[in-house]
Amino acid sequence: MGKIAFIFPGQGSQVVGMGRELAENHEPSKELFKKADDLLGFSLSEIMFDGPQDVLTRTTNAQPALLTASTALLKLFRESGIEADYVAGHSLGEYSALVAAGAISFEDGVRIVRKRGEFMEEAVPSGLGTMAAVLGLERGPLAEATSAVTASGHPVQLANVNCPGQIVISGTVEGVKLAGEKAKEAGAKRVKVLEVSGPFHSSLMEPAANRLKEVLDQTEVNNAAIPVIANVNALSMEDAGDIKENLVKQLYSPVLWEDSVKKMIELGVDTFIELGPGKVLGGLVKKIDRNAAIYSVSNEETCRETIAALKERTE
Repeated sequence: MGKIAFIFPGQGSQVVGMGRELAENHEPSKELFKKADDLLGFSLSEIMFDGPQDVLTRTTNAQPALLTASTALLKLFRESGIEADYVAGHSLGEYSALVAAGAISFEDGVRIVRKRGEFMEEAVPSGLGTMAAVLGLERGPLAEATSAVTASGHPVQLANVNCPGQIVISGTVEGVKLAGEKAKEAGAKRVKVLEVSGPFHSSLMEPAANRLKEVLDQTEVNNAAIPVIANVNALSMEDAGDIKENLVKQLYSPVLWEDSVKKMIELGVDTFIELGPGKVLGGLVKKIDRNAAIYSVSNEETCRETIAALKERTE
C-alpha cells in the first residue's frame, strides 16, 4: 500500500441528519458538537440533525456544520491509529484539512468558517452572481471563453476545476450566461446553473477575502504537522504564513481539485479516505485516476468498514 490522503468535502455535501449517530454514540463527537453550539451561540447541531434542509444549506450554517461533521468523523477514524501522509479539502473542506493537520484549532476553525460564510453572502447582493457547471469541455477553451466575456465587462472565471470534463464557472449572472453560451459553441455537452447563494471563487469575492484576511490576522495559525495540498496552487503547504495567505486567495481563486489529486498521486498517494457526508470527492478522484483506492467515511458503519479494509490490505 502506498501513501494515504484524508480528503474533506465542501459546501453542497451537507445533509440533514449528518453527525447525529456520532453525537449519540461517541463521546468525543458529542463534546465536539456541544463545543460548536457553545462557540456559535445557537444550536448548530439541532439544524444538522433535524434540519430543515434549506436552513442547513445557508452558507453561514453549512460551513461550520460540514467542518464539525468532518472533524467528528476524523476523531472517530483516528482511534484506529491510521494516519494520513497528506490532507486536502475542497474549498470549505480545506479548513477541515487544516484542523486535521493541526494548523488551526477546531474552535478557531468553526469561528472562521462561520464568518467566512457571512462575508461570502454579503460580498455580492443576492441575485447578482451565480455559478454553473460546464460538462465536456477542456480547461483551455473554457478559460478563453470566460476571459473574452470578462473583457466585455461581465466578470466570469473558472471556479472549480473538479475533474476532466467537469469545471464550474462563477461570476455575474450575465457573465455566466454568456460564458455558458460560448462554452456550448466551443463543444461543451451541457451547462447547468447551480443553486448557490453567490459567485464563489470569482473576483467578485475579493471584498469577502479582505474581510477574511482581518479575521485570519487575529487567529493563531500553526505550521501544519501533515502537509496540506492547497486549493489555490495544488502545492504542499506547511508554513503558517503560506496557509493564511492561501486561505485569503482561495476565496477569489479557482479550486484546483483535479491538479491537487494529481499532485497527491505524484507524491505516492494511492489511497484516498473521504471524511464527511456524501461521496462527491471520491467520485471526482475516481474520474481523475481509476486505479486509486477510495473510501468514503460518512458514519460509524462506513468508518468500521474502511478501517477493516485498510488493515486487511496492510496485513
